[in-house]
Amino acid sequence: MAIIISKNGKNAVRIDKSTFDKEDYLQKYIYDNPESIPLYDIKEDIRLLILAREFPTNSGPIDAIGIDKEGEIYIIETKLYKNPDKRTVVAQALDYGAALWKHSSNFNEFIAILNENVQKTFRVPLNQKLQEYFGLSEEELNQQLDLVKNNLSDGILHFVILMDNLDDRLKDLILYVNQNSQFDIYAVELEYYKHDTYEIIIPRIYGAEVKKDIAVSSSSSLRTSWNEEKLLNQAKELLTDEIYTNFKKIYDFSKEYADEVRLGTGQNGSFNPIWHSVRDKSLFSLYANGRMGINFHWLVNDDKSNLAIIDNFKKKLQGIGFEIPDNYTEVRPGYDPEIWSPRTDQFIQAVKDVVAK
Repeated sequence: MAIIISKNGKNAVRIDKSTFDKEDYLQKYIYDNPESIPLYDIKEDIRLLILAREFPTNSGPIDAIGIDKEGEIYIIETKLYKNPDKRTVVAQALDYGAALWKHSSNFNEFIAILNENVQKTFRVPLNQKLQEYFGLSEEELNQQLDLVKNNLSDGILHFVILMDNLDDRLKDLILYVNQNSQFDIYAVELEYYKHDTYEIIIPRIYGAEVKKDIAVSSSSSLRTSWNEEKLLNQAKELLTDEIYTNFKKIYDFSKEYADEVRLGTGQNGSFNPIWHSVRDKSLFSLYANGRMGINFHWLVNDDKSNLAIIDNFKKKLQGIGFEIPDNYTEVRPGYDPEIWSPRTDQFIQAVKDVVAK
């Protein structure tokens, strides 16, 4: 397969598919660019933070380990097509999962290894990185680590296998395993192209189409199905009357004005309004526990054509008292209800101004 690239509709160039020369390069690429793994096909609002490469286990080093905001653990393995029988990759991933599960007997040691890797890579402690990346309060950080501990102890792990080419036998095997087990195994095929100094990755995920229809029974499962009634009932239970009133006001505004409102899938209900005039991803997320996240990290288009809109949103929020970090396009700042609730009307007006067509 080839792709065609051009600039301003001229000087079209055909680019043939290339290959990753070494697995180590693919590992590093995924480590530096976790968003290239299309887990958003599984959970719309997911953010994956890769915490370690070459994580040591009794079965050998795991290529990469990541977690999401809800404390779910992802084991990531990279295999190039030139390697032998791909079906052994599934067995290897499960072997690594069993070896990682043994760390549940000493969770502090597990965290210490992750902390060492995070310090080496990001130059900050693990807890600080988690708070900054996911926009967590101290309480939410503790909850996230508790969920990581529970998932590790219960062996609830997600296996992601990355390859430059998937054969039909492996696809069939993954579909079969997912259809007949409680494992989450996903294979990601990465089409790779190079042009001058640019790299183009086209990811496709396999296995998600089955898992979306499987109900996995687990006391610590973090995903649930939400509807409006359940969301509002949870918010009413968790919030004060005043904050709930403002929560409902922003929800009603979103339903009326947004092009689409998606409900989250975590244990804490949330809603995520989308305005296509900005981007096809949610502008902000508001949780039933009162926490608000501004989704700057995924709002800017790859070509930065909407950067002026996002910058305008940032300035309007700053104008009504929201503190926004300098690297706002790279993060997802979070706010307690004490920040956004007294400013509900100003917040709604700021959104209206930004999304006006």
